[in-house]
Amino acid sequence: MDDVSTTKKKPAKKPAAKSTKASATATNGTAEAKTRFNAALEEAKAGAAALKDEAAGRAVAYRDQAKGKSEDWTADAKTKAGELAVEGKAKASDALASLGKVVAENAASIDERFGAKYGDYARQASRSLQENAAKLDNKSVDEIGEDAREMVRKSPGLAVGIAAVAGFMLARMFRGSRD
Repeated sequence: MDDVSTTKKKPAKKPAAKSTKASATATNGTAEAKTRFNAALEEAKAGAAALKDEAAGRAVAYRDQAKGKSEDWTADAKTKAGELAVEGKAKASDALASLGKVVAENAASIDERFGAKYGDYARQASRSLQENAAKLDNKSVDEIGEDAREMVRKSPGLAVGIAAVAGFMLARMFRGSRD
């Protein structure tokens, strides 16, 4: 045992000091990683905000462009509709006048076949058709539209009936032309 007592033990190194140093380095590394991560996160947020602003700007530009085109198309459609309405009014007026002339030309024939009383009805109908054609020709499309609105206000049932009859006649005409 003497031998053992004569041997000197080496003093132990301080592992706690190394552990503290490693712990401090790890803490510094974690803090730096967190800082870099937070910086990257902030940069990503800033990039997303910039993209959002750019998208909003483009959306406004596209909306303005679409609105401008829509206004142009609306103006073009109104102009075309006005032209078609004037053309339709002229054709309707001509058709009424032509029908009035045909009825007037056939009034003598009606006198012979059915009697003077019915011939007078035909002449009266002819005058009425020609007068209405002249009135239609003298009115503007806006005046005709206002007259139609006033008639619908005064007699909505009659307006619905006229629309139904007109729709039925148009359907028959187009169905007949397909066959």
